[in-house]
Parts: sequence; structure tokens; C-alpha cells
Amino acid sequence: MSWNDAIKYARGVAAKHGVDSAKPQARVDADLPMGARIGGVISLQKSPFIRAECDGSLITVPDDGDTLIRAISRVNLDMSGRLYRYFLHTGDDEAQEKYLQVMQDAHGAVAEILYCTQLTRIVPESADDQDAYMGLSGSGLGDKSYTLWRSQLQDIGVADGDLDIVFGDSDRIEYRRDAGDPERDFVAPFTGVETRVDDADGAHGMEQKLYFMPYVRELGAGREYLLITTEIVKSRDGDPSRRSIHVDFTIGIPLEAERVLIQ
Repeated sequence: MSWNDAIKYARGVAAKHGVDSAKPQARVDADLPMGARIGGVISLQKSPFIRAECDGSLITVPDDGDTLIRAISRVNLDMSGRLYRYFLHTGDDEAQEKYLQVMQDAHGAVAEILYCTQLTRIVPESADDQDAYMGLSGSGLGDKSYTLWRSQLQDIGVADGDLDIVFGDSDRIEYRRDAGDPERDFVAPFTGVETRVDDADGAHGMEQKLYFMPYVRELGAGREYLLITTEIVKSRDGDPSRRSIHVDFTIGIPLEAERVLIQ
């Protein structure tokens, strides 16, 4: 079963077409990079997180219990290679999203691994706000840089002690766009569809359209990414009536493959 069909062929939908839902189905999470699967366990070395935290990163260090892969998505963007997300928390409840993002190059080799934690989620309220977060008017998402303000993070509850480490004496931190010509004022964001499956036979999950742009800043000897993604939910568990729109701000740090083990 393909990733694009995983939601469409949920057990209930398949039963309407005469498929025996009791019959074992092929796993939709087979043959993924690094041997990942729903129910698999991710083990991460802590040293990259300790370094990032000391350098003032906004990344949330994974708890010892943040190991179980609860869902997996395939992100089809207008770029070469393939992008997967292995969710430790999906963000569907009170817990914020946490996932391992794995990029395969055009030859199937793992080109990049990011550990990502959600910083905040907003709902754009006006049509102009939605246009800006989709970059539809030639500005907004896709601009050359993005500024996070100390006051913004105070408003979402980040502790003052943590803000002192991140911001020092400044009231802002700047990220630069990590795509396209760095001299251009605007580059249109990537667009595509994310299909997430929450169980091995694709009975539960979601599908959403994405407008996506990565931003980055230098962080000591490493880098910290700010991934800004406008997500238009098209369906949940095959139900197209459950549509919504929101914008996720996610912090990611790169990990070396030898520091990640999936069992």
C-alpha cells in the first residue's frame, strides 16, 4: 500500500468495498530509512543536545521516555529526494510535537537527520495573515530572514532563565532563509502534501497540504533550524470534514547518523 493511499484505505473504507478487515494487511510503514517503523524505539546520544543547550539553542532536550515511534509521515515536497518524519509525539493532544526528520537524497542515501521539537503553533485569523504564512503575495514565508523576539517567547511561557541563555543582552535572534539565492529578498516556500499514518496498517492518520520554509542560525560550532510550516489539514482518519489550518514553528538540530539507533 502506498503512502498516498494509506489514509484512503483505512479499515472502515476498505470494508465498504468488500475487503475483509480481519485479514492481515501489509504494513504501510515497511522499508523506511534507518529501519524505522511504528512501535519502533529511537535511541539518541545526548551529547549533541548538551552542546546545543550550552550554546543557547531553543531545542527541547528529549526525555528518557521519548523513545517510541508513535506515527510516521511521508512529506512530498517540490524538492529532490524524500522527506520522512518519525513522531515521538504527534501534537494531537496537549503534548507538543517531537519528531526525527530524515531526508533521503535522490539515490536513497540518508542525507540529513534533524531532531525537531515544536516551539509554538498559531492559527492565522485573517485572509491577509494566511496569505503571508503561505507566501502567496511575494512576501512573508520565504522572506530572506525571520526574527524571533524575546517578548514573543515570554508570551508563550518560556522561562526567563532559559531566555537569558538564548538571548543574552539582546531582545531578538535572527534566522536566515536556508533555501534559494541568499541575496534574493523572497523565495517562494516549498509546497507539498504530508501523509501521516498512526498505525501499521494505515487505519488512522491524517493528510495535510504544506507550505514550508527552513530558516537557520549559527550556534557555536553547529546550527539551529527554525522550520516554519503552514499546514492545511485535508482529512483525519479519512474524514474530509475535519479540515483546519495552523502554522507550526519548530526548532531542529542536526544529528549524525551514528548517534541515532532505531530498533
